[in-house]
Amino acid sequence: MKPLAASQTGETYMGSHGALSSEETVRLFEKYVVPNYGRFPVSLVRGEGSYVWDSEGNRYLDLFPGWGCNLLGHCPPPIVEAVRDQVGRLIHAPNTWYMETQGRWAQALSERSFGGQAFFCNSGTEANEAAIKLVRLHTPKSRYKIITFEGGFHGRTLASTAATAQPKYHEGVGPLMAGFVYAPYGDLDAVAKLIDGETAGILVEPVQGEGGIRIPPDGFLAGLRRLADEHELLLVFDEVQTGMGRTGNWFGYQHFDVVPDVMTLAKAICGGLAGAAMLTTPEIAPSLRPGMHAATFGGNPIAARAGIATVEMIEKEGLLENAKRLSQVFRHRLEELQGQCGVIREVRILGLMIGIELAIEGGPTVKACMDRKLLVNCTQQTVIRLLPAMTLTEEQAHQGCDVLADVLQSQAK
Repeated sequence: MKPLAASQTGETYMGSHGALSSEETVRLFEKYVVPNYGRFPVSLVRGEGSYVWDSEGNRYLDLFPGWGCNLLGHCPPPIVEAVRDQVGRLIHAPNTWYMETQGRWAQALSERSFGGQAFFCNSGTEANEAAIKLVRLHTPKSRYKIITFEGGFHGRTLASTAATAQPKYHEGVGPLMAGFVYAPYGDLDAVAKLIDGETAGILVEPVQGEGGIRIPPDGFLAGLRRLADEHELLLVFDEVQTGMGRTGNWFGYQHFDVVPDVMTLAKAICGGLAGAAMLTTPEIAPSLRPGMHAATFGGNPIAARAGIATVEMIEKEGLLENAKRLSQVFRHRLEELQGQCGVIREVRILGLMIGIELAIEGGPTVKACMDRKLLVNCTQQTVIRLLPAMTLTEEQAHQGCDVLADVLQSQAK
C-alpha cells in the first residue's frame, strides 16, 4: 500500500478546513467507500456546540447533530478533556480485567435509573442484541418469542432487523431470525392476543424515534408492564434514542412511571463517542452468564471516561432543565407555525425529541433547509425530525425555527 502523502496527514486535518474540498472528498468516497449510505455532497470537517463547518468554510446550525448522538453538542469540552486524559493513560484493555472507570460508569447509570447492572457494548443494535439474548436465556427454553411494534426500529444486525417491524428493512435479507411477532404501537388488546406459551418478552421504544417521534397513548406502557407481570414476561425498553436526558428526564420511562426489566442505551451515552449499554436488574443479570455474550471494545476506558463525563456535564450545567426549557420554545414556535402553515399535520414533542408531520414529502424540506445552512432530518417520508443538543441556546432555537418556518411557508404556497 502506498504511504499517505504529506498533504494527507498531520495538521491539515486539524484546522478549520479539510485538506480536500467537498467535491474531492465525494470522489474519494466513490472510489474507496461502500455506497450503502445516501449522503449529502458536503464534507464536514469541524464542529463546536450546535454548529458544524464544511470543507469550504460554510457554517451550519445543526438541529440533528450526530443522528442524535451529539446530545451535548459537537466536541463538548468536558468530554474532549476526559478523552484526552484517558488516551494518555490506557486506551484499551480486555474485559478479562477489572477497570475502575467501567465500574464507576455502571454506577452512574444505575444510580440514575432503576438500580440495575450494566453490560457495555458499542452501539444500539449491539445493546438490543444483548437484550434479546438475555430474554431468551432468562426464560424457559420453550419460550423464545418477543413481541415488538409496528413502526419501531431496533438496529441493523439480523436479530435487531427482525425485531424491527418495518418491511422496508427486511427486503432482500431473509429469511429473518424466527421469534418476533408484531403488534400495532399503542394497541394493548393486540398485544394480549399475541401472548402465548412461547412468548418470552416485549421489546418497545417508550417513544418511537425513527418511526416518526410517536408518543405512546396514555396507559399503554403501564398496560405492557401489567401484561408482562401477569404472564411472567420480560419488559424491555429500547432507550437508544430516548435515554441520557433527551426527553428532559434521564430516561424516557421516567415520564410514564413504568419501570422496565431491561433497558438499552446508546447514541448520546458517551457525549458523541461510540458506546452503549444494556441495564437489567440484579435478579435477571446472572442469566447473561460468562461465555454467553461479549463485546471486545465494550466499556473500554475511553468510552467509560466519556460516559462518566457525560453524566457529570449534564448535572453540573443543569442540562436536563435546559432541555425542558428548550422543549417549550420549540413547542410554542412549531404549534404556532402549524396554525399558520397548511402543510403541517401534527407536531409531536417530548423534551428534545421533535417530530413535525407534513402533508407533503419531507425530503425537499431537508434540502431547502440545508441550502439555508440549517441541518434537519426526515424520517418515514413525511416527518421532519429534530434532535437538537441540550446545550442549544434559546436564540439558536429561534433561529432554526425561523428558517424552518420560511421553508415550510414557501412550500405551502
